[in-house]
Order: sequence, then C-alpha cells, then structure tokens
Amino acid sequence: MPEKIIDVAVGVLLRPDGTVLLGNRPADKPWPGWWELPGGKLEPGETVLQALKRELKEEIDIELTQATPWVTYVHKYPTTTVRLAFCRVTGWTGEPRGLENQQLQWVDLKHAHEVPQLLPATYPPLRWLQLPEWYAISSAGSAEGLAGFLTRLDTALEKGLRLLQWREPGWPGGPDTAELKAALDQVLTRCHAAGARVLINSVHPESWLRDTDGLHLRANDAQACIKRPELEKHQLLGVSTHNLSDLNQARKLEADFAVLSPVLATPSHPEAQGMGWQHFAELNAQAGLPVYALGGQSAATLEQAKSVGGHGIAGIRGWIA
Repeated sequence: MPEKIIDVAVGVLLRPDGTVLLGNRPADKPWPGWWELPGGKLEPGETVLQALKRELKEEIDIELTQATPWVTYVHKYPTTTVRLAFCRVTGWTGEPRGLENQQLQWVDLKHAHEVPQLLPATYPPLRWLQLPEWYAISSAGSAEGLAGFLTRLDTALEKGLRLLQWREPGWPGGPDTAELKAALDQVLTRCHAAGARVLINSVHPESWLRDTDGLHLRANDAQACIKRPELEKHQLLGVSTHNLSDLNQARKLEADFAVLSPVLATPSHPEAQGMGWQHFAELNAQAGLPVYALGGQSAATLEQAKSVGGHGIAGIRGWIA
C-alpha cells in the first residue's frame, strides 16, 4: 500500500528588516505549543498558492498579495509524512494576528533556528534562508588575470556579494599549484573581511578545504559519493546538477543547495541549448532543497528565477556586471 502523504502549503513571511514570522501551534493540534511557519493542508482542487492564500487569511488574518514558490520538501514525522510546499511571501495587507489562539512572533533570521520547541520540519527552511540570492563563480584564469579579478571581486563585495565558489580548472600548471593556492588565500582574506563565504570546487585538492567555508561538488564527483562528505559544522555543501538524477543525488548527500544548469544559452557555451524556465521550474519542484539557476544569468534574470521557484542565480560573469 503506497504511503499516504499530506500536502501542505507553508508561507515564509519575510519583512525587509530580515525577520520571519513564526507561530506556535494551538492546544487542539498535534505538537501543541511548538513553533512553526504559518500554513495548512491543501483542499481538493486547490493549487499551492490558492491554499496558502486561504490558510493565511483563516490563520493569521492577512490577505496575500505577493508570493512565489520556493522549495518543496518531504518530512517524515513518527505518524505522518508531509509534503511541505514552502513559498516566500513578500506582500500582504493587514497585520498578522492569531485567529486560532496561537502566539505570533517576528524573529531575526540569523537566530530563528535558536527558538525553543521549533517544529522539526521548520529547521530546513530557516537554514536555507541564510543563503544569499547571488552565488558567484570565480574566473581569474591565471596569475596575469588575478589582479583584475580581485578588483572586480572587491567591487562586488562592496555591493553585497556574500557567497563565492573558487573554481579555476584551467589555471596554467593545473588546478593544484602552489600559485593557485596563494591566489585562493588572497580571495579568502578579502571575502572573510567582507563577511562573505568561499566554497572550493572539487576540482581542487581536498587539503585546501579546511581553510574555506565549504565544498562545491561537480556533478560527476557528487554521483561518485555514497554519503555526505565530512565537513565542519559551519561549512556548506553545494552540488552542480543538470537533471533529476543529479538533483536526487544532491538531496541524498544532504547538500545545502544545488546549482542547476544550463537554464539559458551562454556566450561561453553557445552550443549548449538551455533547458528554459519551464523545465527549470519542473525540476526545481522535485529538488527538495534550494536551487540556483545557472546559465545566461544576470541581475536581469534574478526575479524570473525566483518567480519559478529558484532560490536565486549563479554565474561566472553576470555577478561582475
């Protein structure tokens, strides 16, 4: 007999001041008193956004005006399995108030995971929200190109760049030279001074990982893993993906996020036809973790990526512009 899964629409209400809305569960529901994001079950024939609009009105008395799909995540409780369709909610009218005798509180995203008695399925989205919308990929290329790259990096950091992947497979002499490690050290110094994190691509030596903020696995390297690489608690794991099989593997490895490509055609790979936004959205809905769109991305495509469920965008050149 197939497992029964309950579909739930969940609203991640975000304010410009960096706070998110949590509510505690009423006494007449399972897990009474535990804190969660607002939302509820889909009724027959409802879409996720229709259910979310209804639930937010019934539960906290607001009218939904702006929301986008985000991550759909399956969580198994001892007696129930729920499929949680998380949506980022950025527009509403009215002031949230508990209509089910529940308490509400706006919590700083940086500390939301520290709230006592937080419902288990609420931890993942609060962790994912720590990820920025832009994920930059390095393009220094050589020692001669490093100075120009560092100048562009400094400008991007000043403008708010907070996550960078160090990926230099074409560096003269190979991706494991002492010269390249010295270049990485310069990048780490600049990024850490600005509060930005740096992940190292798996093309580079594993020994370099200890100085960085995490690991980014190429798709083939991820497929070769049988379990999540051993990382420090603060380090992130990112995975490159191109199809549903890659995304499934990223989820099995408990990756913090995936990068899905190519979405659109790029000047560097004109022969590679992009999957387009519709297919990106279809794959993203099955990913179970935040997904960045890669391929032909720039500031002009960020809102498009988010409108179809992407966490944000990744790029080698777009972040520089």
